[in-house]
Amino acid sequence: MAIITLTTDFGHKDHFTGAIKGTIYSELENARIVDISHSISPFNIQECAYILKNSYKTFPKGTIHIVGIDSEKTPENQHIAVLVDGHYFIVANNGVLGLIISEVLPDKIVEISLPDTGQTPFPVMDVFVKVACHIARGGTLEVVGKSFDKLKDLKEFTPTVSDNLKTITGHVIYIDNYGNVVSNIQKSLFEAYRNGRKFELKARNKKLTEIHKRFSDIINFNLDKNQRKGPGDLLALFNSSEYIELAIYKSDLNTVGGASTLLGLDYRDTITINFI
Repeated sequence: MAIITLTTDFGHKDHFTGAIKGTIYSELENARIVDISHSISPFNIQECAYILKNSYKTFPKGTIHIVGIDSEKTPENQHIAVLVDGHYFIVANNGVLGLIISEVLPDKIVEISLPDTGQTPFPVMDVFVKVACHIARGGTLEVVGKSFDKLKDLKEFTPTVSDNLKTITGHVIYIDNYGNVVSNIQKSLFEAYRNGRKFELKARNKKLTEIHKRFSDIINFNLDKNQRKGPGDLLALFNSSEYIELAIYKSDLNTVGGASTLLGLDYRDTITINFI
């Protein structure tokens, strides 16, 4: 039986997540369900894409991913099922999938068309679950819809390069549990335009001239402890997903604060790299 994952902005207070799982188990008693996250900020397409893009590849091929973000069907927000990179995604055509698979071409996309489901107020349970269970039983995408080629692409979430290739302008796309700030500037883009040049990374009124590989790389262990950088100091690094991330070393968001609160950075705020 294929794994079915759930990624939503439903939270844990309401009945929605439990109802989705109950419906899956009612159709597939031996289903294997994995929660990726139900704590996506409401309607935050970029945050959802970041979390799912960096987790789906760890699942085996054939996994079915239900994405419950901004899922109400409209003429401009169709329901689609996609086979890409060996995985199935069931999602609304709101731009999230385009961000998840920006570097991979889909094998097949269909617009979901199931009878008597067009006006449901709970499409994740009434539509997406039915499609997921159909696929888990070995069913094909052609049965649930017709071929579709209008996958939404959100260009505004892409970093820009300007000033005669001297400047990369990106934005905050995610703030993690530690208050670390993740930008949409990937290592591959940074290295493609750096060409060996020195640089300044600017966020609010802070400037950094080094990007580390690990958090602890901020510490020069050859120096005496009272001369080193360490807990409470700001650093930039390429995180495990190879995005540029800003962090306060060994800080606690719930006590002294993290990079997001101490720098005053929030979703969509600007981060700039100037090559010198």
